[in-house]
Amino acid sequence: MDSGLVDTRLGRLHVEVVGEGPPLVLWHSMFVDSGSWNRVVPGLAGAHRLFLIDAPSCGRSDPLRAAADISACAEAAIEVLERVRASTGQGGVDWLGNAWGGHVGIEVAARRPDLIGSLVAVSAPTHPIDPALRRRIRMLVPLYRLIGPHGPVRSAIEETIFTDRTRAHDPEAVRVLRGALERAGRTATIRAIETAILHRADLRAAALGVTCPVLFVTTDDRGEWTPEQARAVAAEMVDAREATVRGARVIPALEQPEALLRTLDEFWKGPARH
Repeated sequence: MDSGLVDTRLGRLHVEVVGEGPPLVLWHSMFVDSGSWNRVVPGLAGAHRLFLIDAPSCGRSDPLRAAADISACAEAAIEVLERVRASTGQGGVDWLGNAWGGHVGIEVAARRPDLIGSLVAVSAPTHPIDPALRRRIRMLVPLYRLIGPHGPVRSAIEETIFTDRTRAHDPEAVRVLRGALERAGRTATIRAIETAILHRADLRAAALGVTCPVLFVTTDDRGEWTPEQARAVAAEMVDAREATVRGARVIPALEQPEALLRTLDEFWKGPARH
């Protein structure tokens, strides 16, 4: 399988293929695209063949024609995974998902355990979105439709995604976020917000049904999904654990790439994988 577009029920999804080794499929967070993995790609591509997915309405993938939900995204991901499996000859492949991508990975692993060898869900709460947060985002959507990713809308998104330190001292990370928002367009981004955030369901039951090795990566600055909450869910699962990356909020691949790489390496080389 080469880099290019893959037909799915949510439109064509762009998949960038780099590196050599066992397949690792990556799905990014909301508000960014597959470019948000760029800081960890060099550290991953030496040991894995990476399949970097642009989610619907993001990057080089087709815009959503209508808002969907995590279940529909999982169906689209399954179509990509089946292509990956056919091209690599690998049974279950490893999945690395951040927020939106973590939620999709949980759903896929629960529904199709034959496709997922291990699952890493980064900054991906298993509980539904908090009602107060849902209300704030619903209020933000009309303003986004009016002015796009600018002014107070952009500030609100950046404050949600990044720590204060990153916003003040890491202009490259901020440019990654702003560039992804500009490329996506207003309508596409609104449909993605509805799909990945407003339509986010309770995934706890799905998580408890996952049988492959699972790593929940949390951060020390995202109050919606604390290390303690992740450990409590992991304790009820078949084979799951939690690891905390400090100095990050939602996307540690951008804010703390070296720490995330160390965490991933420890998980993949751990005794549970042998």
